[in-house]
Amino acid sequence: MQSIPHVGILGTGSYVPEHEVTNEALVERVTDTTPEWISRKTLIEARRFAAPDEATSDLATAAATAALQDAGIAADRVDYLIVATSTGDSPQPPTASLVQHALGAYRAACFDINVVCAGFVFGLALANSLIAVKPDAVVLVVAADVYSRILDFDDRRTAILFGDGAGAAVVGAVPAPYGLVDVELVTRGDAHELIHIKAGGSRVPASAETVAEGDHYFRMNGRGVRDFVMAGVPPVFADLLKRAGVTAEQVDHFVPHQANGVMIQELVEAAGLTAARTHLVLDRYGNTGSGSAGVALDTAARSGALADGDLILIAGFGGGMSVGAALMRWYGGRKTPTP
Repeated sequence: MQSIPHVGILGTGSYVPEHEVTNEALVERVTDTTPEWISRKTLIEARRFAAPDEATSDLATAAATAALQDAGIAADRVDYLIVATSTGDSPQPPTASLVQHALGAYRAACFDINVVCAGFVFGLALANSLIAVKPDAVVLVVAADVYSRILDFDDRRTAILFGDGAGAAVVGAVPAPYGLVDVELVTRGDAHELIHIKAGGSRVPASAETVAEGDHYFRMNGRGVRDFVMAGVPPVFADLLKRAGVTAEQVDHFVPHQANGVMIQELVEAAGLTAARTHLVLDRYGNTGSGSAGVALDTAARSGALADGDLILIAGFGGGMSVGAALMRWYGGRKTPTP
C-alpha cells in the first residue's frame, strides 16, 4: 500500500492589476469620508482595480503562471486546477475551465469553489486531500476576485476596503517533515446573512427591478463580521495548534486574509500570535477577497522572509460564514527568492 505523502507548496504566484486607486482618488467616488479616515479605520492606503478588459480569469491566469514558473512545473503537468472565487467571469462555465484554457493545462480536472474570502485555505485543504488519494498529483490552487465590479461606491463601509487580485500555489508532495501539518475548516451557516449579494441567483433572479434597487452589490455587516472574527477565529486557531502539538508562541509567520488592518492587529493579540511575524499587504492592495492570503504568502516567499522549516499559519475567513486555517512547515527546497 502506498504511503500518504507529505503535502506542501512547491511554488507561489500572485497578480494585482496595474491601476492603483489611492485613498485620495477613492474619496472622489465614495461619499462622507476622507483619506485619513480610511487609513485610520483600515490601515489601507491604496488598492488595485482591474482594467475594463480584465476579468477574474485573467487575474487568476497571471497568478497561476507565476506560481508554475516559480515551481519550475509546466502547465501540462497539473492534475487538478482549483479556482476559489466569488466573482467568477460568469455563472457558467466554471472560471477554472477558462483558466485551464488560457494556461493550456488540458490534463487537469478543473473546478471552482466559492468560500468567499476563505477560499485560498479551503483550496489548500482540498489539494491535500486530492494528493492523499493520488500521491504523485500536482494541484494548482488559485484564488482570485474582482470586487471592484460589485461594490456600491455609495456605501463607504464596504467600498473603502476592497481591491482586485489573485494568489496561487502549486501543491504537491514534499519531503518529511515539511508541508502541511494540519488544517481546520469551519462554517457557521447561521451567520450567512453577515455577507451577501441579494440578487442574481435562483432565489432572486436578475431583473430590471433588482438592478434598480442595487441588489447586485456586495453587502456586509461590518460590525457583525468583526464580532464573528474576534469570537470565532481564535478558537479555530487554538484547536488546530493543540491538535498539531504546538503553541501559538512557536508559530514563526502568520499569513492572514487581508480583511482590515486594525481588525488583524486585534486578532493577533486575541489569538496569542504576537511572537509571529504577521505578513500584511493590505496597505497597498486592500482586501482582495479570496486572493488576499495567497497574495500575502507569495509576497512573503519572494521577499525571502520564509526560511526552510519555518512554521506558518495561513488563515482565511469570509462569507458563509467560514473560517479556514492551515499550519505548514515551509519547504525551502524551492527556487531561491525572486524579486
